[in-house]
Amino acid sequence: MIRINEHYLKLQASYLFSDIARRISAFQKNNPDRDIIKLGIGDVTRALPPACIEAFHAAVDEMRVENTFKGYGPEQGYAFLREAIAEYDFRKRGADISADEIFVSDGAKCDTGNIQEIFATDISIAIPDPVYPVYLDTNVMAGRTGVFKDGRYENIVYLDGTAENGFIPDLPAEPVDLIYLCFPNNPTGAVAGKEVLAKWVEYARKNKALILFDAAYEAFIRDEEIPHSIYEIDGAKEVAIEFRSYSKTAGFTGTRCAYTVVPKTCTAYTSGGERHFLHSLWNRRHSTKFNGVSYPVQKAAAAIYGEEGRDQVKALIEYYMENAGLIRKEMIDLGYSCVGGIHSPYIWINGKTDSWEFFDHLLNEAGVVCTPGAGFGKCGEGYIRISAFNSHENVRMAMDRIRKTI
Repeated sequence: MIRINEHYLKLQASYLFSDIARRISAFQKNNPDRDIIKLGIGDVTRALPPACIEAFHAAVDEMRVENTFKGYGPEQGYAFLREAIAEYDFRKRGADISADEIFVSDGAKCDTGNIQEIFATDISIAIPDPVYPVYLDTNVMAGRTGVFKDGRYENIVYLDGTAENGFIPDLPAEPVDLIYLCFPNNPTGAVAGKEVLAKWVEYARKNKALILFDAAYEAFIRDEEIPHSIYEIDGAKEVAIEFRSYSKTAGFTGTRCAYTVVPKTCTAYTSGGERHFLHSLWNRRHSTKFNGVSYPVQKAAAAIYGEEGRDQVKALIEYYMENAGLIRKEMIDLGYSCVGGIHSPYIWINGKTDSWEFFDHLLNEAGVVCTPGAGFGKCGEGYIRISAFNSHENVRMAMDRIRKTI
């Protein structure tokens, strides 16, 4: 008989954002005349930068002419995009990353979920709490965890982020094999300086561990002293894989383009201690299970690195960060303590009550959607996340509504 992967049965009943969507749908059904303002899920609202649109159109026009038509492209991405990434995202910041260490994909969510396939199922894993759910759920699916008990999965080393440590977790007390880090953090908006990242790199080198570094929100960093990449830290190329995305940087949530960096010096080991380079393993997985991002999308992504594109992306980031500053100020003025909103589009707010209770209050009383912190882990209980991804008008209206219901 056909059997299922029973590890899927360990997953909690609903994915966080599916549960939010269900509650919103119920609210709209019961209140058809009320509008809602969505500041929950991190989906952008501004149009693609004009430079990207122009490149997109030009690439589509190429596809209608036989001598410029493109069929299957390289699974790892076209050279014009990989070279631009290497130059502008890394080498200009002093990180020695080459184009052939970059793998273009359709999303950082996909890559952070898929990367675990190249590792053994019995390794020890350290995952932050609060955390982006994909890191944890994909390892549950793979069978690396025990059952869910008292709000956490067995066999996972949780890295607690709290108000006391500024939501920057301490190093594990015991050796672990695989470490997930995300800075600027989703959901808390916390950022890590060079000293913090250097400690993690040192820990990974000492314990022959690997860091999976999610830098999807690096474009929102405003202080040039804060690293945009873990490869700005000496020794990181041997112990870290980095994930980036254009979703929030340039509004590609519906266009789909991202990339993963796997340095050629990055290693892991067999059960017998034999050293293997992860670049070739990920290349094999990537080229076997992925057919590449479409040519027009990659041309649109490459346009981000032109002079006009860089200016337009910067303006896009500033637009959302203006929203973030307003949200942060308003919530602080209302007496709430906040993290984030300075180098991140997310504001992490101590709601002083149950997370879902606060979520329901804002939805039902103010018609504003946030994200309950409990959905990001045990340490998220009592907090909510408000996203800056919306128009100035809607954010101002949302904060006015919240002010009247608090």
